Amino acid sequence: MKISFLGGVRTVTGSMHLVETGHRKILLDCGMFQGRRKEAEIKNRNLPFDAQRIDAMILSHAHIDHSGNIPNLVKNGYSGPIYTTHATTDICNYMLRDSGHIQEKDVKFVNKRRRSRGEPPKEPIYTKEDAEQALDNFQGKDYRKTFEITDNANAIFYDAGHILGSALTKLAIKENGRLINLGYILDLGRNNMPIIRNPDIIHDLDYIIIESTYGGRLHDNIKDAEKRLGEVIRRTVDRGGKVIIPSFALERAQEIVYSLNNLWNQHKLPRIPVYVDSPLAVNVTKVFKQHKECFDEKTSDILEYDDDPFGFDKLIYVQNVEESKKINTMKEPCIIISASGMCENGRILHHLRNNIEDPKNTIIIVGFMAQSTLGRKLVEKWDVVRIFGDEHKLRAEVVVMNAFSAHADRNDLVNYVTHANDKLQGVFLVHGEESQTFELAKSLKEKGIANVRAPEPGETVEV
Repeated sequence: MKISFLGGVRTVTGSMHLVETGHRKILLDCGMFQGRRKEAEIKNRNLPFDAQRIDAMILSHAHIDHSGNIPNLVKNGYSGPIYTTHATTDICNYMLRDSGHIQEKDVKFVNKRRRSRGEPPKEPIYTKEDAEQALDNFQGKDYRKTFEITDNANAIFYDAGHILGSALTKLAIKENGRLINLGYILDLGRNNMPIIRNPDIIHDLDYIIIESTYGGRLHDNIKDAEKRLGEVIRRTVDRGGKVIIPSFALERAQEIVYSLNNLWNQHKLPRIPVYVDSPLAVNVTKVFKQHKECFDEKTSDILEYDDDPFGFDKLIYVQNVEESKKINTMKEPCIIISASGMCENGRILHHLRNNIEDPKNTIIIVGFMAQSTLGRKLVEKWDVVRIFGDEHKLRAEVVVMNAFSAHADRNDLVNYVTHANDKLQGVFLVHGEESQTFELAKSLKEKGIANVRAPEPGETVEV
């Protein structure tokens, strides 16, 4: 059996791994690479394999860095099933259509400039129509029920505790008279996070592919995050400023709204407008309300007295562009939650452009920001950043709140691996920047875990 590590290796975007066994090929995730625009376009446009020769695909969850290049996979000739959970299927119905729509809009803008320079037009990597065609390949599966992937491999989905519908996968693969149990542990969530259940631990694994996003870091206690969020908001409102929260439309936006709802119910939130300015976030929130079976016990209990933990007085879901533009003309304090999470595209760019130079305002970072993204530059508090090609001085306060991260930290990851199997034969660390990957490798080796490897991008390993 061979595993090729084709994306999301020594970086946190573009997850894509290929398992080859006998005459079968199984693709694990098909994510979109996010980062420098030219590099991203090359990697996303050119798949590192023949799509027509893939037999089956497993999708761990709906985040774009894991699902975002599926329409391009189908566009290039893949016609097999895409196995994932029911909730992920429903979320991707919105996420992938939105991704195709954004690409069409971006290319339209780029081509205006190219025409003025006498350059040939570009084509989007895929369109909204391509995304709609790819959705026909999705097959939703239940948690904890075995299903056949190919004639020599079965799989079971377990709850990843990362986002709504996220799954850890146990693959049972028969090859040359032996049975290999491979765990695909991307992305692993945390215990005691709001809304969704804690991650399951999969036992009896021979090999593990596991993320390392926070492989060398520890998170702040999630129980303190809500309190701190309220404190930062009140401090900003007291000085007459706005609170800008770049947020992933999937999960993070719902978690922030959920926390604001709790603060509101406790009378700890100022009576100011709260805008969720992301059509995608609005649609994803609808999916949350349809999949209450994924909620944890605490959220289920809250539903007994609060039938909508994603809505409260003063909360406004913004749909159209005109409403979004009006927010930027407001002078009084408000809270703006807007996509995209890494500040690379979407309406958040307009809100940052209009508010980043006012020291009364606060930008709250609640998610991981990949290298070279605008979000990362805000985390690192660059003096000057570029938005839509123009330079802007960073005068607003920047507050980083990693406690809201949906990724396991170093202790969570080490604990997971050590409990998976006493006879583990190999661990492959992916989905993390090099420093975090190597820190996690060191921690696992100190715990006596043998054969811990950090594959190189594009490396193929025999197991």
